[in-house]
Amino acid sequence: MARPTGREDRKMQFVRNAWYVAGWSRDFGEALRALTILNQPLVLFRSSTGKVVALEDRCPHRLLPLSKGRRIGDTIQCGYHGMTFDGAGKCVRVPGQDNLPASAYVDAFPVEERHGIVWIWMGEPALADPGDIFDMPEFEDPNWHAHHGDALHIRAHYLNVAENLVDPAHVSFVHPTTLGSSASEDVPVHVSTAGKVITAWRWIRNAPPVGFFQKFGGFSGNVDRWHYYHLHIPSTAVIDFGSIEAGRNIAEEDRDEGVRIFALHFVTPVSEDYTIDHWMHLRNRAQGDEDASAQMDGMFRTAFAEDVAVLEAVHEAEQRPQKRKPIRIAIDKGPNVYRKRIRDLVEAEATEYLGEPERPTFVQHD
Repeated sequence: MARPTGREDRKMQFVRNAWYVAGWSRDFGEALRALTILNQPLVLFRSSTGKVVALEDRCPHRLLPLSKGRRIGDTIQCGYHGMTFDGAGKCVRVPGQDNLPASAYVDAFPVEERHGIVWIWMGEPALADPGDIFDMPEFEDPNWHAHHGDALHIRAHYLNVAENLVDPAHVSFVHPTTLGSSASEDVPVHVSTAGKVITAWRWIRNAPPVGFFQKFGGFSGNVDRWHYYHLHIPSTAVIDFGSIEAGRNIAEEDRDEGVRIFALHFVTPVSEDYTIDHWMHLRNRAQGDEDASAQMDGMFRTAFAEDVAVLEAVHEAEQRPQKRKPIRIAIDKGPNVYRKRIRDLVEAEATEYLGEPERPTFVQHD
């Protein structure tokens, strides 16, 4: 079956039963903050207990966003007529009357906070399992340094953003002075789609170091370098990349012996035309060195700006009428599988399975 074009993908609903990144822990304090995720307006604040609360940003009375109101203790008072809601979304006060209508509530969304990251569950609350939140052992490993970066605001559909993060081939052309070079243009890309995580990778052996590792790794002679792109459904990507002196000839599983970096991208759909990508990195060198963090942030910002320019141009082109279907080539294996899995999840969420019938009147023989 042919992969849908970008215009068709825009019609796809989002995967709702999933954890998405709302922001870094540093982004949330006592003040009310309005966000939109999956076209759902939200208001978030940090309660007196330190926990981040997320509510539907809409008063059920006249629909004024609650973020336009004010916080009173751990409640939000609507700025129009004063209806007040607690952190669970329950109405606790209607000025001028004692009874509280059953329909006077707003939806509350499960929130978890780990490693300086605030996660929010956008689907059925009963299905929210904190054990499903993305994690890596390196977060707790003293041999690794974790550093939060920025957030990319991209005028593009999140599917285009996410599939870019399982595509090592683009690095040679989009990032020729930072993360890639012409040495990798014809190096085969390997893809694995057997497990839950889609992975694409390749090694470039005995080649000059790319700009990133000339600056951070300090390599002058040839290196062996690698890119492993891991895409966790629906939209979290881990890019494992690094370099080591070419003469070492290390095996793939010994990448920790080189300068190794994990670039993490938490892709959060805002709407069909707008995506936020919170990015950070983990590294096995220069632990605790904030000057190194600042240097790497600068290099990442340069590289990611190149991605944004391409993705926004692609998104703009997708909105125009197309004379023919876009083509797909060998390097599209990972993105093709990714989009199919998203379609399957969206379809599964749109239907309810009642289980095997006890007395079926329909028997399938194939």
